[in-house]
Amino acid sequence: MNRLTCQKEFDIRFSEVDSMGIVWHGSYSLYFEDAREEFGRQYNIEYLYIFEQGFYAPIVELHIEYKNPLRYKDRARIEISYRHTEAAKLIFDYKIFNADSGKLSATGYSVQVFLDRDFNLMWDVPAFIRQWREKYL
Repeated sequence: MNRLTCQKEFDIRFSEVDSMGIVWHGSYSLYFEDAREEFGRQYNIEYLYIFEQGFYAPIVELHIEYKNPLRYKDRARIEISYRHTEAAKLIFDYKIFNADSGKLSATGYSVQVFLDRDFNLMWDVPAFIRQWREKYL
């Protein structure tokens, strides 16, 4: 089975840090979101595509472990990996590094489920996800 991963580098902006000059804990969830969008572009599973197929994919679980702080003006790199499951879910693992020092700053994962347009939870894997998995895995 193929391991689907991608990465993205970004600069830490002033609006993302707290009064100590380190990245505010809530900014990490935004970095995860940016990584999911990059993954979607690279592997043709963007949010708008999911929506066009008649579904929503809300996050139902988000876990973050903080290792080493990032600071204002640091350059960071996020790596995202798709974790395969037979369930009707999208699970992603994340690692964020200080791009200059190589130090691991945070790890985490997210879980998304599928809802139809009436907000009903999908227990079976939608056909377009089965096709996507066949193509990429």
